[in-house]
Amino acid sequence: MGYHKFCNRPLTGDNVGMTQSEEEQDFTFTAQDRHRLAAARAQAQDVKFFRRLQAVLYLAEGGSLDTAAHFARVDRSTVHRWLHLYQRNRCPEDLLDEVRPGRPREAEDLDADLRAEVLAQDPRTLGYRATGWTAPLLTAHLNQECGCPVSERTLRRRLEQYGWRWKRPRYV
Repeated sequence: MGYHKFCNRPLTGDNVGMTQSEEEQDFTFTAQDRHRLAAARAQAQDVKFFRRLQAVLYLAEGGSLDTAAHFARVDRSTVHRWLHLYQRNRCPEDLLDEVRPGRPREAEDLDADLRAEVLAQDPRTLGYRATGWTAPLLTAHLNQECGCPVSERTLRRRLEQYGWRWKRPRYV
């Protein structure tokens, strides 16, 4: 026995010869579904969540799967997946994007106190042959002496984030 290619239902005599438009109408929505989706869309703060709600609401109002996919700028199969997510529990929150851990933050130990403490010191007193801190020198010092693993790029980003600026020394 085969399965229907869109809804994972067994192919029976009722749905074997269904056309695409007949299949799209197979998803039934109530007035309460439309109200629920519209209310969630009005409250949505996240753009991805809003886009998903809008596509499913469009389908609930009788729109086609192709048009919903076109306006959401995703593939048909993605809108179809969103539709199944919603119809499983009839809960708009099921369309929220899953939380993913992502890449861990770099240089967790690089806090404001450590930066201020290190930058206040003269590099010569620490044994370096430089009169001022440079990004590569500060990166090497933090990695070796302070046990704070940080890349030069991250260091520059963090210093900029907290309002520090690199300036060339002036000769007076």
